[in-house]
Amino acid sequence: MIETIYGLGFLALFSLSALGGVVLRGRLLEQHLSNENMDAIRLVTGLLVTFAALILSLQLSTARTAFNAASKDRATYAAQLATLDQCLRRLGPQMEATRLKLRQYTAAVIASTWPEEPSASVEGMPDVRQMALRGEDPQLSRIMLDIGSAIESVSPVDAGGSNTAARCRADYQMVVEGRWAVIEDTHAPSGSLFVSIISIWLALVFLSFGLQIPRRRLTAVVLLIGVLSVSSVMFVIVDLSEPYTGFFGIPSAAMRDALADMNR
Repeated sequence: MIETIYGLGFLALFSLSALGGVVLRGRLLEQHLSNENMDAIRLVTGLLVTFAALILSLQLSTARTAFNAASKDRATYAAQLATLDQCLRRLGPQMEATRLKLRQYTAAVIASTWPEEPSASVEGMPDVRQMALRGEDPQLSRIMLDIGSAIESVSPVDAGGSNTAARCRADYQMVVEGRWAVIEDTHAPSGSLFVSIISIWLALVFLSFGLQIPRRRLTAVVLLIGVLSVSSVMFVIVDLSEPYTGFFGIPSAAMRDALADMNR
């Protein structure tokens, strides 16, 4: 939702800036619109456009790379959870309670991370209404620690069971590392300060464009196309910076597949 608000805000800001330039041009005296003054404006505008284009391309690439990494980490984490459950299953009935906790944990992660989707339900799972939508949640951390303690305390009597237990401990460590990777991925690569600064730059660019173009229908259409294009780029950057919400949000399919595998 906030990404849509940002997108509409960019569109309104750039449109008003361009319109303000057009209005200002109509109120300036003819001497202010001389070729020398227009050349100076075009020079400064060209400098701003070059900087803005460079920063937009770099930021779009950074946001896309971060989004792809977050999507990959989420898919890997889901696979790690399913692998841990399979290992616990091989340890026998003594780990059924731990496997239930793992299913409760996975269902709670799905319900808290994607609250607008139909929630996955496992009997005894914690209440997700008070859980953090992003970052580390204390309830989920406690469940994961309980799972780790249960795995550490298991003591099979035969060599095969001991090897399986050692494999489960290694799988648990991979789950913990994957969990922290997913948590770190929720931190946006760009903050509101950057967005504000680049928005001001672009607003000045469109103000300058409005000063330079004549009042003709074709030039107005071209300027509108420019406003829409740049606003959409800013929207994509902000949207990709929030990997679990918005138009490009990471789907819950991998986590739901992992939970379905645990329930078999």
